[in-house]
Amino acid sequence: MSERVTIQLIEGPLGPPTAKPPAGAGAWVVFDGIVRPSEEARPLTALVYEAYEPMTTRELRRLAQTTLTTHQLLAIVVEHSTGRVAAGEASFRLSIGALHRAEAIRAADEFVAAMKKVVPIWKTPEFAGVSG
Repeated sequence: MSERVTIQLIEGPLGPPTAKPPAGAGAWVVFDGIVRPSEEARPLTALVYEAYEPMTTRELRRLAQTTLTTHQLLAIVVEHSTGRVAAGEASFRLSIGALHRAEAIRAADEFVAAMKKVVPIWKTPEFAGVSG
């Protein structure tokens, strides 16, 4: 597999970004998905993510490699949480290095849309005031 693609499943919320732009990048786009404070108009305390491994990692890698090739990217780093992530914390991070901003932004949008359709990661909401 390409060393320009990095996939990480991380238990709990994501910390600050640590990936760095690759040599030659003119753009380094970092998108963080944050757990919203409400869902379905109800206050949310957290989301609990479940991944079907090893299929999740395999599908994220396949999608990242396809995105890298299609958009002629320099690098792509995908981080996704498993387990509990509180409202306000990051549960997904996509970092893309490219020669130019336009292809990096386009690639990020396409990656996220495709990921939501094909990657086996599920979330269960924890609503405020509801004990489990």
